[in-house]
Amino acid sequence: MLPRLLLLATFSSIAFADIQFTSPAAGATLQAGKPITARWKDSGDGTALTDLKTYTLFLCAGGNDAESILQLAPINANGQFSTGNEASATVAAAIGGPDKNAYFLKIQSVGTAGEQVVNYSDRFTLSGMTGTFPKNVQDGIAKVSGTDGPPSTAQDAPEANAGAAGAEGDYAVAYTAQTGLIKYAPMQTPPGTKITADKMKPRYPTSKVQIAKTFLPTPKQTTTMTASQTRTHPQSRPFSAPAAEMPQDDMQKFLRRWRD
Repeated sequence: MLPRLLLLATFSSIAFADIQFTSPAAGATLQAGKPITARWKDSGDGTALTDLKTYTLFLCAGGNDAESILQLAPINANGQFSTGNEASATVAAAIGGPDKNAYFLKIQSVGTAGEQVVNYSDRFTLSGMTGTFPKNVQDGIAKVSGTDGPPSTAQDAPEANAGAAGAEGDYAVAYTAQTGLIKYAPMQTPPGTKITADKMKPRYPTSKVQIAKTFLPTPKQTTTMTASQTRTHPQSRPFSAPAAEMPQDDMQKFLRRWRD
């Protein structure tokens, strides 16, 4: 039974291995306040890099289990594989702590057929970080030995009737109930084609408001990700006749003489 389980585990890791990070190196120490540069290549297994279309790349911290992984800041929130295999960004020093090998990169790729693959880099250290991690993240880091990042995951292309993209996962959580450093907003509602309402009424009930009497603390959120719009708009050629050509009578010829 054990050899069979090992064989299944091997095939599972191969199926999910699509992108292999080459930078940052495993166990590297980077300096806070300087750009974090990510580079990757085709791993040679699973979905080919040429079959991947777009990606989102995040700096993360935590353990190797999903409950302790914290997305800290986007490195590239709207990446295109056609532009190359490299991305870089500078993050604020206050978003995390200086814990050794606490950080890794997460790249979520979308293929040409709609399939999604998530790959993680090896772990590295950010020296000079001034923040602290939540307890669950600290506990996850403490359980890690070595520099391997979390395991990769893959998801097949959604069915045509599975609903609008972005309606699941982080986007399904109410915006006001989200507490992470990155907030997720639902897809914008497209306007209707006709105005049928004759009385205005709020879509949601009013909420209580407390007027600030002192300076409020600086928000911890670093950015808001909005679900991609999946609506397509029909297009057609105009049916009106083209504009008539300019007249060619004697007056036009006369005026053309003075055009310069």
